[in-house]
Amino acid sequence: MHSHARHESVASNHPTLQLPRKLARPGDTEVSKAAIMSVAPELANVPLEYIRQILGSKEAEMTAGLKALEPSHIPEYLPKIHLPSHLAISLPQSSPSSSVVPAYPTHALAVYSSRSNSPDSDQALIIPIHSLVLAAHCASLPTGSLSLSKPYESSSSSPVQIPVVPISLPSPHVFPIICKFLYTHSLESVLRSLVPLPSPDHYPFLQSPSRETVRQMMNSHSTLSQLAKHLCEHTNYNMRTLTTDAAHVKDVWQDVVALGVNDVALWDALDFAWEIVLGAMNICAAGAGQ
Repeated sequence: MHSHARHESVASNHPTLQLPRKLARPGDTEVSKAAIMSVAPELANVPLEYIRQILGSKEAEMTAGLKALEPSHIPEYLPKIHLPSHLAISLPQSSPSSSVVPAYPTHALAVYSSRSNSPDSDQALIIPIHSLVLAAHCASLPTGSLSLSKPYESSSSSPVQIPVVPISLPSPHVFPIICKFLYTHSLESVLRSLVPLPSPDHYPFLQSPSRETVRQMMNSHSTLSQLAKHLCEHTNYNMRTLTTDAAHVKDVWQDVVALGVNDVALWDALDFAWEIVLGAMNICAAGAGQ
């Protein structure tokens, strides 16, 4: 596990800012069979890696199902104390010309802040999801919280009821970043959601990087320096903006820990983004001290 003991030198210049030198990874946590059984009993004895491969092969169908929902039927926020047990959503008629049959979401998460002093602690962010995606990746979900809902026919023209599942996280506003990664496993997408990066036109190694490429970049002093300098230039060497960037990465990290997501590629992406931000803050602090 990475240590929190050492802090980046920039933190000493900002007494209210506590930035760990490294983002601590939780111990090896794995999703339970009970969690899988609660959403897909037929997969109870299927190895977890194979379940994740199945989900990867169905990404297009699940994404199509999410995109097909009418935004007017899915509120962005709802008051936390007045959450309905279900949301009524109308399923669109399948287009005969489409080669992808949509897989519609099974639940709607109502994500609210676990911090009582949060300015938006009374609101819950509503995110439609497929229960198996979360059950197969998040070890810290309460057992049974995403239990199997009544199946519905994709051809149904009447509204269907999907269960609303409340869940508290340190930073609800960044949960969509994590959720998108659990569907797509795109390292480029999650990296660009974590920190401003230059165009792959000038940095081809940023084009759809593999986990191995991310690790190579993280171990390359010159690459980290280039990307840290780019971030400084992107923010006009503004330490306040860089501090906001650091807080954003830290928010995602806290939610990943809270959810129990044990995905090494995601952790590598978080580490890489963290190194870039801290490097940029050091460059900015060094320039201010001249």
